Amino acid sequence: MIVTQTTLGGYPCRRGKVRDVYDLGDELLLVATDRISAYDVVLPTPIPGKGAMLTGISRFWFEKLADAMPHHLIDTLDGAMPAGLEPYADQLHERTMRCRKCEVVPIECVVRGYLAGSGWKEYQANGRVCGVELPTGLDQCAKLPEPIFTPATKADQGHDENISFERACDIAGRQVMESLRRRSLALYARSAEYALTRGIIIADTKFEFGRRGDEYLLIDEVLTPDSSRFWPADDYAAGRDQDSFDKQYVRNYLTELIAAGRWDKTPPGPELPERIVRNTAAKYREAVERLTA
Repeated sequence: MIVTQTTLGGYPCRRGKVRDVYDLGDELLLVATDRISAYDVVLPTPIPGKGAMLTGISRFWFEKLADAMPHHLIDTLDGAMPAGLEPYADQLHERTMRCRKCEVVPIECVVRGYLAGSGWKEYQANGRVCGVELPTGLDQCAKLPEPIFTPATKADQGHDENISFERACDIAGRQVMESLRRRSLALYARSAEYALTRGIIIADTKFEFGRRGDEYLLIDEVLTPDSSRFWPADDYAAGRDQDSFDKQYVRNYLTELIAAGRWDKTPPGPELPERIVRNTAAKYREAVERLTA
């Protein structure tokens, strides 16, 4: 069943680019739909099975990293529905996380181990990424001497914005950001080391955190193809674009449309051809199977 939008009567809902978030009081339901976004625009064509794959891989990482960082996940709705949610089982099954409610830190904690994406563009312009000075002469997709922490603002709609660490401290507080920077780098190091044993390079990823009482928790999605760049390790070479286990087929197709003047990166997004949908779903599935097998 393809799910592009859920409707649970009687529960307040906030819709992000991919997830529908329902407020249950002291808990939240995070429902990963089959929506896909690119250039911060939600596209009209869904990717079948994407929501279930995102939920499954997030659950895997929450459990794997639990001894290093507490998290907000209570369980996933894979079997019997909680009381009151039975009528919505078709919408929720295998794509829903039941989570503890937190006060969200309004910063995306991005860790980069390789020079790609917006980081590569910024490095070409001024030799820095989010204010972090890097050695000269690095190639596209080069492995960095050590992973760097490059925060960004959060945006459910519209564009996220890369910011300096100092700006992140202004927003969330220095003590908070120093702690989250340390934790983010440690989580990246541990997950990247594991992923290499499965033949995958985690080039970069974003973590999100929330506070519950006096404790900070890892929240939202974790190390998914939507929030990370996953590259096949056996095909990696600096100096060029990499194959990836994410929505690269979608980005490449949209880049062709943009170059041809057929789309300007604003809503509404274009429909995706069947081959792009099929190849994107296959890449997501391969990433999940490699990492969680």
